Amino acid sequence: MLSPGLCASLLAAWCALWPAAVRAASCEPVRIPLCRSMPWNMTKMPNHLHHSTQDNAVLAIEQFEGLLGTACSPDLLFFLCAMYAPICTIDFQHEPIKPCKGVCERAKQGCEPVMKRYNHSWPDSLSCNELPMYDRGVCISPEAIVKAEGPDAYHQDPTRCNPESSPDFPMDSNNFHCRETHAGRCKCSTVKMTFRTYRRNNYNYVIRARVKEVRNRGLEPTAVVEVKKVLKSSLVNIPKEMQTLYYSSSCMCPPLTPEEDHLIMGYETEETSRLLLVDRSIALKWTDKLGKRVERWEQTLRKRVQRVRQ
Repeated sequence: MLSPGLCASLLAAWCALWPAAVRAASCEPVRIPLCRSMPWNMTKMPNHLHHSTQDNAVLAIEQFEGLLGTACSPDLLFFLCAMYAPICTIDFQHEPIKPCKGVCERAKQGCEPVMKRYNHSWPDSLSCNELPMYDRGVCISPEAIVKAEGPDAYHQDPTRCNPESSPDFPMDSNNFHCRETHAGRCKCSTVKMTFRTYRRNNYNYVIRARVKEVRNRGLEPTAVVEVKKVLKSSLVNIPKEMQTLYYSSSCMCPPLTPEEDHLIMGYETEETSRLLLVDRSIALKWTDKLGKRVERWEQTLRKRVQRVRQ
């Protein structure tokens, strides 16, 4: 019996012999708005949920926008896009790669309690049971995406699809800010702050705060900050006093510099009244110009909401 690695190599060599037009015919650009920030830009229909077109998939995935806004799991958006707009590569056109079972389980563990508060449960169509485990098949997870050079910038090497079997390749992209390497080092990516980013990420809170202490002890890294100004607050009352921010990763991204003022954008959890720093959170060195820019963006978004309600 051929080993999985040899099978993958033979498949890649076989596909490479196809004419370029034939190889590309099965893949199509990702057009689902929620998934355009993913570290792949080509997908294939039907997807894993049997939607025949991306137009059909859009209608289905949009029902999760409210859940995404709660930041219940940093893995949720990646998992949903891997299901609704699966990555399509030259080597795996006939059967798009599925997300790893562990990614599904992390998303479900974080978000199902939120869904149950509104009398919903994790959908049967997104069951984790049938997804491949990292040591029993090819699958993708946020840690496994490798950015390369050339026209297929996110070409997926099957030997790198499982983070546990390939610890040398941490992911580095705007959506998944921080991953730990095999040597225990972390790398936080730089996010360009634009109105589009601000609108898309839909932050629960935006504050100006002076960082007093960053703590990386145990399983729950935190940062203690002194809130100087609240530009936005959605679920949790944020008084102008010392507050604790809770990281979702031991890599502690975005980074905070003690004794400096930062513009911090993140998410809240109403159930525990916590201010969170998760994968899409942003922390920038404070400037009055930047603060005024964000205030203008927030005013613009509020006016748009008012016009829709009228």
